[in-house]
Amino acid sequence: MECRQCGSSLERPGDYCLVCRSPNADAVVLDLARDHATLTMLDGEAVVGETGVTTTPEDGGEAGVVELRNFAGRIADEVRRKRPEEVYAGGDREVLRATRGQLRYSFYRVTDDDPVEGVLSRRGDPALKVVDAAPSEKIGGSHSTLIAGRTGRKVIHTVAGHPHVKKIIPGPIDAGGSGSRTGVRAKATRAGENGNVRLLLRDGSSVQENRVVTTAKDREMGERVRADLNDVLAEAELQ
Repeated sequence: MECRQCGSSLERPGDYCLVCRSPNADAVVLDLARDHATLTMLDGEAVVGETGVTTTPEDGGEAGVVELRNFAGRIADEVRRKRPEEVYAGGDREVLRATRGQLRYSFYRVTDDDPVEGVLSRRGDPALKVVDAAPSEKIGGSHSTLIAGRTGRKVIHTVAGHPHVKKIIPGPIDAGGSGSRTGVRAKATRAGENGNVRLLLRDGSSVQENRVVTTAKDREMGERVRADLNDVLAEAELQ
């Protein structure tokens, strides 16, 4: 493949051109399985290339941890070669979680059976504003107490770290519920008309409803943020 700006030869499809300092892909879609990953590079609504990464999974133990980390690292290296604006990923949660941890790009999970088609079908939608602020700066409101101690704080900071979350306002604690007593659970609930969602944090019989202000402008876009928040919480084993 050649650079679309200067015509220089690129080693791999969609690579960032080191000659003229130009990107050749603005997004990368990852279709992840435990033993292989397919990376599809997009420029707008056009597919500009595809590449793959494979591995041989180890059976648990330290060898399995190292193999997974190395596999995710190779996927991440391929993404970095493109310097995309956004990364979309679907498939195996374990691989996705390991890969996300090694990248610092806007990273979104897609649940479509065909991740590439799912992303392409939504590429014409207005982009959501990204909030570039530390999670601690997004937490406010008059109720500063969170249930579940350290785990509750982890939940709040995990949600606050999402790029489309502007603010989290903790609510009062209801200690009279009859919920499960099996541990801490968190869930982002249905978006409102303004695109904001509610984050329910449960710890035994205690429940706290927290307001999450997002950059979404309507319910449809808010539902996408809600779904992504729940995926992030699930990956962090907080659901």
